[in-house]
Amino acid sequence: MSSDRELTSEQSVELLSTLKTRFDKNMHLHPGIDWTIVQKKLEANLDKLWSLNEMENTGGEPDVVEYDQIADEFIFYDCSAETPKGRRSICFDHEALESRKKNKPENSAANMAAEMGIEILTEEQYRKLQKLDSFDLKTSSWVHTPSDIREQGGALFCDRRFGHIFLYHNGAESYYAARGFRGLLRV
Repeated sequence: MSSDRELTSEQSVELLSTLKTRFDKNMHLHPGIDWTIVQKKLEANLDKLWSLNEMENTGGEPDVVEYDQIADEFIFYDCSAETPKGRRSICFDHEALESRKKNKPENSAANMAAEMGIEILTEEQYRKLQKLDSFDLKTSSWVHTPSDIREQGGALFCDRRFGHIFLYHNGAESYYAARGFRGLLRV
C-alpha cells in the first residue's frame, strides 16, 4: 500500500471515533450489528479505513447499513442527507468526461469512485438505502448504469421526490451542481 493511501494513527483514531458516534446515533440503519466487531474488521483492513476516510472527506457520512453473512462483510453506504457535496458537478464516467469538448467538469463519478476504492450504488442498492431513511430530497445521485444504456451515451441517476424514488436517464457527459454519486464499501 502506498503511503498516500494510508492514514496516520491519529487520523485512524479520529475517523473511528467519528464512525462510532455516527453508528450510535443512527441505530435504525443497522439493527443487530455490534460496533466492536465492525471496528475490529476496520482495524484489520487499513486500506478500507482509508477509503472510508475519503468517503468522509467528500461529505458522504458513511455508515454501516448491512452485514453480508455469506461474504462476512459489513457494508458501508454514503448516508449524508443529500448526495455528497465533495462529489457533485461531475459527469458519469471517464469516457463521458473525455467526450466533452468544452466546459468539462473536474472529474467523473466512475473515476472518483475508483480513486476512492469504493463502488457506485446500483439502482437496487439506492432503493434499499431509501428504505432506511429519506435521502436526496434536493439533489440526485448517479447510479451504476447497464452497459447497453451506457453504450448509447446514456447514464442513470436517482432521487427522492414527493415520497417516491425516481430513476431517470441523462447523457453521461452531463453534470449539474446538485448531482453527484453515492458509494458503498465492503469491509
